[in-house]
Amino acid sequence: MTETILDRIKATKLNEIASDKATMPLELIEGAAKNADPVRPFADSLARAQGNGYGLIAEIKKASPSKGLIREDFDPAELARAYERGGATCLSVLTDMAYFKGAKPYLTQARGATMLPALRKDFIYDPYQVVEARSLHADCILLIMASLDDGQAAELEACAMDWGMDVLIEVHDRAELDRALKLKSRLIGVNNRDLNTFETSLDVTRDLSAHVPGDRLLVSESGLHTPADLRAMAETGARSFLIGESLMREADVEAATARILADPVPA
Repeated sequence: MTETILDRIKATKLNEIASDKATMPLELIEGAAKNADPVRPFADSLARAQGNGYGLIAEIKKASPSKGLIREDFDPAELARAYERGGATCLSVLTDMAYFKGAKPYLTQARGATMLPALRKDFIYDPYQVVEARSLHADCILLIMASLDDGQAAELEACAMDWGMDVLIEVHDRAELDRALKLKSRLIGVNNRDLNTFETSLDVTRDLSAHVPGDRLLVSESGLHTPADLRAMAETGARSFLIGESLMREADVEAATARILADPVPA
């Protein structure tokens, strides 16, 4: 069986987790998490934003395995402020170093520069990482169904909720969506990018949106570049979006954020 990029990321991440546990035991991480800033409402903020426009999770991402370096001029705090001024609802901050050139301090810096709720964007396999996310002041974590079995996903979700955080459950196909709907989180992220091939198609959201119940909040992720893309997704039922690369490549991030949110499809 051919090794996929997700397989490689998981192997790297499990080694990182083992090293982190040896350096910083769970009890110390829990102490930091208990002293973290109060949780900001991530899902509720998106739900409110959808009432008269779009919910935008604006992503702070320096690089990716498929595209290499995305933004050389990279200041997480200033980027977060630009996103906030441009009308973003929430932040997503890459903390994976090996594949995305992220860093854990980026999350703390970005969230601390704004009043926006923040998602820790990483590949999470262990409750240790969930507690660590809260110690970094995260308000939400990402769980990728392609990387987890049902038992792992449920355990990690429960841990996040115990710490008061929201959980964005990411899926790419119908089987993953059906598994995600067995969990408690109302945030369902449909990734238009296949994480194994890196191919992107907005048809993924079009195909899956009809199967997302009305009590869940649908977030369309990846491959979104223009107001027309957002309008097309809104017509399928997605009114919240996670956008990173297309905004990160803009010289004026604030203006680009405002531009892509302009002229929303009426709710």
